[in-house]
Amino acid sequence: MNTLEIPYVVYVEGTPNPSSMKFVANKLLLVSGATAEYQYIQDTAGSPIAKKLFQFPFVKRVFISANYITILKSDAVEWEEIRDELRVFITQYLNDGHAVITQLPQQEVAKDSSFKETISINTQHTAPGNEVENKIIEVLEQYIRPAVEQDGGLITFKELKDGVVTVQMRGSCSGCPSSTLTLKAGIEALLKRLLPNDVKEVISEAL
Repeated sequence: MNTLEIPYVVYVEGTPNPSSMKFVANKLLLVSGATAEYQYIQDTAGSPIAKKLFQFPFVKRVFISANYITILKSDAVEWEEIRDELRVFITQYLNDGHAVITQLPQQEVAKDSSFKETISINTQHTAPGNEVENKIIEVLEQYIRPAVEQDGGLITFKELKDGVVTVQMRGSCSGCPSSTLTLKAGIEALLKRLLPNDVKEVISEAL
């Protein structure tokens, strides 16, 4: 590490999901708007830090965005047993100058049965197919995403079909006990209020 550079400092934040925790750095880890999620070690070729984290036996999922890493742990251990170990590892890894991401993962998103669009995960959502979809994406980006990111997660639009909006929830939101309440009481209520003629229901697609 260059002695003139400000060193990385990492602190820990809880999330609504008791199995997930945010490890927040004092500097950006990815360019603004970019995200990456890894569920298996074999998918981490483009992320050296995620590959290292999966070598801890209690790490089940890694989500990287902006200046934080959200880690989903196994139920076999408590955060008190592993939190400091992970924080120290991440801090040392970053200060040693190792890469966080060398290549963002790709994700295939289907808009309907006859059309598929392959996008980079850092684009956040599929290209809007019409004005209603564009409005839904705008609402998610402006009103929902900032709050979800504060909790170490990410929400992305997938499709609108017959009044049903399908979203994908990542990071700490994936598998979170309170995500259903967030989905129905927050996201669905807001979209139905803003687009009463177009949105009947919001559902989340499991990842």
